[in-house]
Amino acid sequence: MAAYPPEPGPREPGLREPWPHEPGPRPQTQPGTQPLTQPQPQPPAPPRSRRAQSRTAQRGRRAAGAAGPSGPSGPSGPAGPPPGPPGKDKPRRTGWRRYLPSWKIVMAGMVILAAGLFGMMAVAYANIDVPTATQADAQAQASTIYYADGKTEIAKIGKRRTIVPLDKMNPVLRDAVIAIENDTFYEDEGISVPGMVRSVWMTVTGQQLQGASTITQQMVRNYYDGLSQEVSIQRKIKEIFVAMKVDNELTKDKILETYLNTVNFGAAWGVEEAAQAYFGKSAAKVTPAEAAYLAARIQQPAWSEEDPALKHRFGDVLRRMATVFPDKYGNIAATATFPKVRKANDKDYSLKGRDGYMVSEVLRELKAKGITREEVETSGYKIVSTFDRRLMKLARDAVVNRMRSMSAEFHAGLAVVDPKNGRVVAFYGGEDYLTDPWNEPFDSKKQAASAFKSYVLAAWLNAGYSLDSYVPGNKTVPAVLPGQQKGGIRNSHNVGPAVNLITATAESVNTAFVSMAYRLDQEAIGDKPENHPGKQLQVVKELAEAAGLDKERLEKDIHEHHYQFAIGSALVSPVEQAAGYAIFANKGLYHPAHVVKEVIGKHPETGKPMKVLVEDKTPKRVISEQAAADATVALSEVLKSGTAAGKGIGRPAAGKTGTNNDEKEAWFVGYTPQYVAAVGMYREQCRTAKGKVVQPRYAHCPWSRYKDTSKETKYTPQKPYSEAYEVSLGFEGAGPPTEIWRAFMMAAHQGKPVEQFPPRANVGVAENIVPKPQPKPDPVEEDPFGDNPDNQGDCILGICGDDDGDATIDTGIPDDQGDPFGDGSQGNGDGNGWGQDNGNGNGPPGGGPSVSDPLGATTPTREDE
Repeated sequence: MAAYPPEPGPREPGLREPWPHEPGPRPQTQPGTQPLTQPQPQPPAPPRSRRAQSRTAQRGRRAAGAAGPSGPSGPSGPAGPPPGPPGKDKPRRTGWRRYLPSWKIVMAGMVILAAGLFGMMAVAYANIDVPTATQADAQAQASTIYYADGKTEIAKIGKRRTIVPLDKMNPVLRDAVIAIENDTFYEDEGISVPGMVRSVWMTVTGQQLQGASTITQQMVRNYYDGLSQEVSIQRKIKEIFVAMKVDNELTKDKILETYLNTVNFGAAWGVEEAAQAYFGKSAAKVTPAEAAYLAARIQQPAWSEEDPALKHRFGDVLRRMATVFPDKYGNIAATATFPKVRKANDKDYSLKGRDGYMVSEVLRELKAKGITREEVETSGYKIVSTFDRRLMKLARDAVVNRMRSMSAEFHAGLAVVDPKNGRVVAFYGGEDYLTDPWNEPFDSKKQAASAFKSYVLAAWLNAGYSLDSYVPGNKTVPAVLPGQQKGGIRNSHNVGPAVNLITATAESVNTAFVSMAYRLDQEAIGDKPENHPGKQLQVVKELAEAAGLDKERLEKDIHEHHYQFAIGSALVSPVEQAAGYAIFANKGLYHPAHVVKEVIGKHPETGKPMKVLVEDKTPKRVISEQAAADATVALSEVLKSGTAAGKGIGRPAAGKTGTNNDEKEAWFVGYTPQYVAAVGMYREQCRTAKGKVVQPRYAHCPWSRYKDTSKETKYTPQKPYSEAYEVSLGFEGAGPPTEIWRAFMMAAHQGKPVEQFPPRANVGVAENIVPKPQPKPDPVEEDPFGDNPDNQGDCILGICGDDDGDATIDTGIPDDQGDPFGDGSQGNGDGNGWGQDNGNGNGPPGGGPSVSDPLGATTPTREDE
């Protein structure tokens, strides 16, 4: 009879009988019972090692323990198959190998590191923006100064760069640069990984600064602000990211255009100016060989033209062009030869020669109008000056030809103004600005002498008085003027007690013009001028100031010289005089003298030309048109019958001579309807501390005893070997100044139509300061040996012979000064010709004894005062 299994007993809470397929010991059946399910036959298990069997047994014991105490054990089941042969265990790593991580761990670490790096790069790329500002020098380009025609260059000032668009560059030039610098330029993303790694490595290791390898990287480093040349990993990484972003934001053509306009080629920056510097042509016209030459220079701009390394690099460029662009330049390496390079020429960018005087005046005027030199040097302006190239040459010829026989002690300044607009069309300031930067017609300010009387004449006529007025001839009215010097104001010759205004102007009568200034003050003040010192000479001063003369200098002179102001004691320059006299040539209208017509720049957004500065064309009325016409009538007589008689130019012209005390300064200012020209001359003598006279060097007194100043051990520029003292010229305004004026004006008017002055207007009423002279009776023959033992005729002052009539003080200069244009028979052989002891007779002008400084000047006089 079969035995039935007993009822199962109660389970302990929380315990679960193990399921047959779960690990652990199999469930045991009660003795004498059958399992609920019959076990299926199993394939024999593979033999197991003793160690494996032991581990299995341990796991079984742990599982049994976890389930609580077991019941009474039943009979054991049938024995399993016998154990197999023992297995071979994995050997343990010993020695240093036990410290190495598994290759799996290494690979996992590399993946994590790479992911971190790329994540960091992504964040950095997102956070780095393309700079909005460019480097100060990145687009700096020189400004060009032109003559008045706007086409003929005078000079360039500033950075040697001219920015041009890509389509203005010969394609062969672009190809040459790409072939040697970055042949994958149009395919890459703005960076080269091999080049980038090399650059970063050399930076990290502290080796030389490795240049960026692609054109884009070079461009961003040279163009954008914030990417300096410092050696740092931070700067290099930023450069890489900016290059990548620029490559995404700009077209390849724009990147290449910017690069070619900013890169250094040695003699210049940018391809346009480099092509001009080396080959005298634009970048659009360079040949393949010239393009290869320019591309070769990028690697090392400092190479000289004959450097073997440059020639080798040139060959490399040709070979790369043939390799990268075989269809275009397959044979270029065999056919191209090293190009002929133009000799280095710095003239365009220097102030050397006579051009320097023009450039310096242009820069001075621009500065006064708010355009600094730095702006000029970096903005690429087109600056059109007022200078006429032909007239500039004629001005030089007129001065140099007349002064050829004079020593370097003599100085002359010539300025020419167009009266219709105030443009300084020509001047002569010197031969070489670098050796003598003193610009005579602009910098030399000397006493105007009788050339100032024209302003008194203008004030008189503008006040409503006519040319028919009679003014004092022999003495002033009043006889004693406020502040006059001892002896009063006199003339150099006797013109009679009364003269009309035309004669007074033609003969340059001092007493007449001083008295006229006094009468104008009486009318303006309504009282005696001496009772109102602060109001004296205001009428004349205001008119002269309106005509462009310097206000401070005028006021200072009135304070120092009182009524001598009316006969030219104030300091003026030739340019000021030329512009001032324009009121007579231009019907009473005044335009300030200026040297710049216009400045043209580029619009910051569109790049199109735009005017930065234009000349002021609005005139200012100084005197009436009628007063100007009548003043011209009187001034025309100067060249017909007055102090400059016989020195006309064959067409209507007018002007005024001027000679100050002791003939230290001499003038002629004259005009036609087309031009006003002023010539001023003076003489400086160089003296040592012991009184020795030495010759000027480069038109100024030498501070060193030696031409090679490096040899000087005793003297310095602050304590010079010699200093300048102004001495007598030995001639008057009607001499060389008028002759220079005449030579220029005759040449300048050749081919020009003859223009007439307006007819006399007969403005105003006669205002006779002295009675009009009565007709003289018939002359009575007198005894030639009568009461005039000195045979001086009407020369009552004892200083006759001054045709200009400008002498005001008897300073005691020796009368025997000889012919200043003689043959130099007593000269010193170096062109001085003023009676030095060691003369050999070949240094004109000469002919007289040496002339000492009659006023005993102790300070240099070549100043603005």
